[in-house]
Amino acid sequence: MHIVLGGTGHVGSAAARRLIEMGEPVTVVSRDDSQRHHWEQRGAKLAVADVFDPAALRDVFRKGKRAFLLNPPADTSTDTDAQEKRSVAAILEALDGSGLEQVVAESTMGAQPGERIGDLSVLYGFEQGLRSQPIPANVIRAAYYMSNWDASLPMVIKEGRLESMLPADLAIPMVAPEDLGRAAAWLLTGQRGESGIHYVEGPERYSTNDVAAAFSAAIGKPVAVEVIPRDHWEAKYRELGFSEAAAASYARMTAVSVDGGFERPTASERGTITLQDYIDGLVRRAS
Repeated sequence: MHIVLGGTGHVGSAAARRLIEMGEPVTVVSRDDSQRHHWEQRGAKLAVADVFDPAALRDVFRKGKRAFLLNPPADTSTDTDAQEKRSVAAILEALDGSGLEQVVAESTMGAQPGERIGDLSVLYGFEQGLRSQPIPANVIRAAYYMSNWDASLPMVIKEGRLESMLPADLAIPMVAPEDLGRAAAWLLTGQRGESGIHYVEGPERYSTNDVAAAFSAAIGKPVAVEVIPRDHWEAKYRELGFSEAAAASYARMTAVSVDGGFERPTASERGTITLQDYIDGLVRRAS
């Protein structure tokens, strides 16, 4: 049995679907029961457990042999760094005594130590915690999610504008959730006892200009890029409903990523879904 955290989100659900397609038994973990029928129709089980409850999570882990670990994003109206460090600690605690023989964990390209730099430091801490415990752990360092552009669709359709904090011509590694799900399923069904870091990105790198062009092709009208100046980043996050602490962390995370040119590993596993494929599907689902 494979246990999948984050099974109601983009990447976790993609991993669960791929495992089911492979004929593997799957239990999806959710904080509530609302998607039980959906997953049971697909042939999976659903277990209700709060990620902040290590005992409940451990009980779920004990029903399987392998697990996909994804630290859920915190509500942006909270102190996201503090909340996500709490959930990482709870997941790591739940592994102790779980009986799991192998785990695969989702991290991010650019993961590094630091203060108040969002997922870059939170997920680096997750990686370090996994290394210090006995269960073999493969880590996926994922490229920038193509699904991060989903929230831009209403503005793109209504106003023909695409806002971004990234320089318009900066090509960065991006990846579709489905490609990450396939990578996770492949690692979960691999040889027992393997550990290591796996970089996963899409078939090529893309800029914000490329994203605008993909949206333009999908909706059939021009889309202009509007780059938000760096000194407006925190204010923009607060405008979107982020707490002061979350806005500061996300702005610093963005700055570290941009200034470092995003991580450029010497070797990456490449997915097959292009940016245009992903945007076309996003637009179709919204119509």
